[in-house]
Amino acid sequence: MNVSRRTTAILAAAGLAAALLAAGPASAAPAVPSPAAITSALNSEARIPGTAWQTNPDGRIIVSYDDTVSASKLSALTRVTDRFGSAVTLEKIPGKLTKYISGGDAIYGGQYRCSLGFNVKDAAGAFYFVTAGHCGNIASSWYANSAKTTLLGNVTGSSFPGNDYAIVKYSTSYTNHPGNVNLYNGSTQDITSAANATVGQAVKRSGSTTGLRSGSVTATNATVNYAEGTVTGLIRTNVCAEGGDSGGALFAGTVALGLTSGGSGNCSSGGTTFFQPVVEVLNRYSVNVY
Repeated sequence: MNVSRRTTAILAAAGLAAALLAAGPASAAPAVPSPAAITSALNSEARIPGTAWQTNPDGRIIVSYDDTVSASKLSALTRVTDRFGSAVTLEKIPGKLTKYISGGDAIYGGQYRCSLGFNVKDAAGAFYFVTAGHCGNIASSWYANSAKTTLLGNVTGSSFPGNDYAIVKYSTSYTNHPGNVNLYNGSTQDITSAANATVGQAVKRSGSTTGLRSGSVTATNATVNYAEGTVTGLIRTNVCAEGGDSGGALFAGTVALGLTSGGSGNCSSGGTTFFQPVVEVLNRYSVNVY
């Protein structure tokens, strides 16, 4: 290499080094927000009645809002969701997110009708049934008929909002409490165990207004903001339900999964329904299906 070419190479190398030094270290890519961070922000800043959210298996957060969410409330919601970019999907759901206060077999308390979820018993052999907490909150005694002449039993525990479950201890005078679910076709489904629902699972729901309906689980650990308060840890499904189906059984074969909480839509046009996981209730009150 002659002196002129060598000098040119050295100057070029020096210029490249200077350019790299001026540029500084490469910038790190912005951190992807964790699902926990997103749901924490939603819980603290966006508990707007008529909204719901859940974390999908791929980590995406789906945030839903219904017809009752005003333009100003939607703006407040999007101010939170927009911060997280593509990690959050905002969706509109038709109708109104509400408790299905009027649902298998019908039970009556106060001026309301709900549905019995599952018959259960404790280690001592005492019999109970579980239903929705928003039903347990509105009446202390529940009956088998609308005239309220046949007492089923009295509420011994209820949790709503936060959760949505209640437990009723059967009266000693009422002895007909089989461990099955009404299929509303003249037959029943025996229930022998309980488990947590999984996304994609095929399920059925039994309720006193709309009978037996089927669908699948679309999410777990969902949050719903009812007008009366927020409920967390729910199962989201595409099974329809209507007023009076509250408390009714969600199941898969012989396995108990949940209790009907609420949702939007109806059984004419379809809808979204949320369920209280039943395992949590059984553990809370130390009872079992049978």
